[in-house]
Amino acid sequence: MGDNNWVALEEEDGKTYLVELVDKTHKIKGIGVINPHEMLNHLQLGDSIQLGHKSFVRLPIGLPELSKSMVRRAQTISAKDAGMIIAKMGIGSGYSVLEAGLGSGGLSLHIANVIGENGIHLTVEPREEHSNVGLENLRRASECLSEFPKHHHINGNIEDVVDQIKSIKSDFDSIILDLPQHKSAIDSVAGLLKTGGRLCCYCPVTSQVESSWEACEENGLTVEWAGELIERPWGRASRGGIRPVNGPFGHTAFLLVATKK
Repeated sequence: MGDNNWVALEEEDGKTYLVELVDKTHKIKGIGVINPHEMLNHLQLGDSIQLGHKSFVRLPIGLPELSKSMVRRAQTISAKDAGMIIAKMGIGSGYSVLEAGLGSGGLSLHIANVIGENGIHLTVEPREEHSNVGLENLRRASECLSEFPKHHHINGNIEDVVDQIKSIKSDFDSIILDLPQHKSAIDSVAGLLKTGGRLCCYCPVTSQVESSWEACEENGLTVEWAGELIERPWGRASRGGIRPVNGPFGHTAFLLVATKK
């Protein structure tokens, strides 16, 4: 592991690109037609380079660079929600995490970064066109992070693949569900939680929070927290000083966390 085969380049406007140092001339979206190995392999951290009409600086590769440069298809769970999920669930080094709704892998990058090489991360995704993107982002992370968990992936609806999940791991410290409907998923996997383990539901609308809450209680789980996290960025004002930037408050989804006691 490590980032020897990859380079993170940041443009002047803050846009970040993750470039694999292959010895082949090809087009890289946003950068141009280059041979990455010939053009970038010599760059040291902090070095600048002009490519076409754009100027870039090489950065070390960490979670922010992986997140900002990730390939996207499905909408991703934001850093503010990922941080809240990890904190509320107490996810840490060596944890076993079952994540249903891989999507583009935004939350998966945060999980992999936290649980480290002794952790187990099992992802489930019913839509192969989404999982292909999410798995590519996880492949990049596995080659760039200094530690990466044991990762397994299953394509399918989580309700239909419980036996496959059990064949890999019979119980989990954490289960995270980012799905259109949560009740049937909770009914299927609540029994896979270890005592003291936690389950989280990522819910775009309030009706999903209510149905998730009821399903958790029906399965013997205790709801510890439910709510939302609002993000309000600030920036420089044109006449000096700083102030909240124009735009809506950063609501993304509602979260529910329940525990098995």
